[in-house]
Amino acid sequence: MSNSTYVLDDKLLASTGQRFLNYILDTIAVLALVFCISFLLAITGALLGFTGILTWLENVGTLEERLIFILITVIYYLITESLFGRSLGKVITGTVVVDENGIKPSFGIIFKRSLCRIIPFDGLSFLGSGRGWHDSISDTYVVNKKALEEEVKIFHEFNLIGVQETES
Repeated sequence: MSNSTYVLDDKLLASTGQRFLNYILDTIAVLALVFCISFLLAITGALLGFTGILTWLENVGTLEERLIFILITVIYYLITESLFGRSLGKVITGTVVVDENGIKPSFGIIFKRSLCRIIPFDGLSFLGSGRGWHDSISDTYVVNKKALEEEVKIFHEFNLIGVQETES
């Protein structure tokens, strides 16, 4: 069998429009998560008589709101991309996060990628070059999932040409 390794082709990269839609959809998902968590905290506080939680929720300041949003964002991407290789936005647009060999990155790489999202204006950094800062810093790529699967299949089939089959 061949020892060659697949290397990602830039033609598979997601378009700027797909990346922007990913950003919008994932931001909406994070906002929905923040709302749901706040709602559950409020309900829990009210039902169990935890007035401290209710008081805190009523008095959350702008800095706290931003820190909570950042924390939920990092956790959202860390969970979705480390488990599935894609966030909700990527599922909808048919894209996936991979490394240069077209495979799902390790948890450590996804963690690094997720932390890079804290960089101011990172969410819009892909508009210029097509790869965002969180992509280039973590050496990851967002590609069209179906096109990648087809390309990898063709690559492996091509590598089998001329290889003699062995009997089991």
